[in-house]
Amino acid sequence: MPRGPRLDSPGTLHHVMIRGIEKRDIVDNDIDRLDFVSRMGEVAVSTKTSIYAWALMNNHAHILLRSGEAGLSMFMRRLLSGYASSYNRRHHRYGHLFQNRYKSIICQEDLYFMELVRYIHLNPLRTGIVDSLTKLDHYKWCGHSVVLNRRKNEWQDRDYVLVWFGKREKEAQKAYREFVKSGIDQGKRPELTGGGLIRSMGGWSAVKTLRKKKIQEKGDERILGRGEFVSEVINQAEEKIKQQLGMSKKLHNRISEELMSVCKQHNIELTVLRSGTRRHPLPQIRKTLAIKFVNQWGISLAETARQLGVTTSAIAQILRRN
Repeated sequence: MPRGPRLDSPGTLHHVMIRGIEKRDIVDNDIDRLDFVSRMGEVAVSTKTSIYAWALMNNHAHILLRSGEAGLSMFMRRLLSGYASSYNRRHHRYGHLFQNRYKSIICQEDLYFMELVRYIHLNPLRTGIVDSLTKLDHYKWCGHSVVLNRRKNEWQDRDYVLVWFGKREKEAQKAYREFVKSGIDQGKRPELTGGGLIRSMGGWSAVKTLRKKKIQEKGDERILGRGEFVSEVINQAEEKIKQQLGMSKKLHNRISEELMSVCKQHNIELTVLRSGTRRHPLPQIRKTLAIKFVNQWGISLAETARQLGVTTSAIAQILRRN
């Protein structure tokens, strides 16, 4: 069954999972790792996205974040397209680097925040990249060492994480590390990598108990949380869609005005701009407009392609090369 549309609004807590296409590696060396992590930080700052936990593995990555004003899609688009373009240039390759659709699960903060921080930060130890908690304490490519203040990432919100473990920093760091240590033997936690009723309730047995008691609990595969939280998120999403539909005419007019202004500036007809011809300076004009529409205005790749008279893949290619 296909996944539904993403749910998001500024301030939403997400567990994001990124995977290489066909389970291939997304990093080959420390130059790649530094590029990915640096870009993640830069985009987080520019989009006002709060990052609490992260782990970069060879063929996938986990990020626990709170979306900023621009939303999750903008953050992920800029991070993944920018990194993929840089990676491809560095390794003289072409084509997709990531799976077409990253996975994002909205999480109920009071129930899952601490568990998710621990789960994500234990990834390098769980998969054998490091072989002890002591080595994880200093490991570069995971947010755990930053929470412990062994490494610095100004863009990572370690203070918010530590608030969950104590009022004083040293005591909070100690409590945090003990909490992480206590999770080592838990192994893989599939209930923390998806949503839905079974995961949210902690297993099938809990769901059966509810049904025996004739208690109705709402669930959604895109959300990890109890029924009231699920209902609240979905209601907010529906309200947002209504607002977006109301704004669509205004946005359409803004696009039309921008296209007409650019065409007038370059003394060309709109039909020529949309004709697909690569006569100078049309490719550069389309590139500039595509970057503005997608990265600054948040317009979808498909709608941008329609407005510029090219294919969606052509827009994706422009963004990857930017």
